[in-house]
Amino acid sequence: MKTAKNKDEANKPRGRRGEGSVYLYRRTWWIAYKGADGTRIKESAHSDRKGDATTLLKKRNGSREHNLPIVKNAERLTFNDAAQAVEDDFTTNNKVSLNVLQGRLKVHLTPYFGGRRLVAITAADVVAYVAHRQKEGIVRHKGKRKGERLRDVSNAEINRELQTLKRIFRLAMEQGRIASRPHIKLLKESAPRSGFFEPAQFEAVVRHLPVEIKPVIRFAYHTGWRIASEVLPLEWRQVDFAAGEVRLDAGTTKNGEGRVVHMSRALRTVLEGQRDEHERLKQAGHICPSVFFREVADGRGGEKSPQPIVNLTKAWRLACRLAGCPGRIPHDLRRTAVRNFVRAGIPERVAMMMTGHKTASVFARYNIVSSSDLKDAAQKMDIASGQRS
Repeated sequence: MKTAKNKDEANKPRGRRGEGSVYLYRRTWWIAYKGADGTRIKESAHSDRKGDATTLLKKRNGSREHNLPIVKNAERLTFNDAAQAVEDDFTTNNKVSLNVLQGRLKVHLTPYFGGRRLVAITAADVVAYVAHRQKEGIVRHKGKRKGERLRDVSNAEINRELQTLKRIFRLAMEQGRIASRPHIKLLKESAPRSGFFEPAQFEAVVRHLPVEIKPVIRFAYHTGWRIASEVLPLEWRQVDFAAGEVRLDAGTTKNGEGRVVHMSRALRTVLEGQRDEHERLKQAGHICPSVFFREVADGRGGEKSPQPIVNLTKAWRLACRLAGCPGRIPHDLRRTAVRNFVRAGIPERVAMMMTGHKTASVFARYNIVSSSDLKDAAQKMDIASGQRS
């Protein structure tokens, strides 16, 4: 009888009135409490220790008192599972930046936060991660000794990782797996790059490029399209000479939307030159659907390539040095195209459709003002002043 009484005592819910209770059921501690709507909720603490159940009950009561949503089993969600959910979301929605996300998770975020419960990651933990990344530097690089510090990590790089972390928490909340998330403050970034090419500078660089790469660079200069993801994968099925259009398929661009650009005379000249070379190789028995078939991109080239492999990055850097423009990057062509569109009087909305910018704020960052722009402004002021006098 004494044993039965002790058993009944062990299974009897305990706790002060209104605060809920903890009780043992089949060697696992459970809690019972009232939800926001007054209904009684039972939840397993998934532990054989009473203290864990008591702690969980306090959390549930605290959430109710502060009008926060109560999510059962939120403590069981790990960072790895939440990160995998984001990867699955990117895969399901065919996001072209999936490989970038996977790289940030694999190299930086998972090694630091992996194995931890998501709800246990606090704002202080995020600050500690930032400090860790700032001290770590970039240590992985081909041809360098393991552990060698190459350069400091920029605030922009860390911010991209923090934005990925934000996305992990946000998606977990949207899926109802956690009730709250920590405040993640981004670092102050340097001013955006302002590199661009004046016409003479661009032509000087092109003169020093290998013939295999010149059409790629000219196409990017006239369209402002991204070289790696939009120019190099371009195929002839996307080029319509009769309509004078070049199209990007929906789902292949960074923002996921399709795009159409009508050929200017300069752009048509570039494409006609590629078409002539395509026909010449076709006569020789080489059929290639890619417009820029001489340059090697993902899924192209190798032993079956009709032309020798040319490294765009190395050729670009050498051409920029020889042209007296060291340090320029291919993405500066995108900024140059935006500035050229604005200078030509193309409406901002139309120019954004041509380049694929979704927001005016980002587009404005690419519209760089040069010293020649300021000089033109001064000359216009002189003319206006002369007219008034």
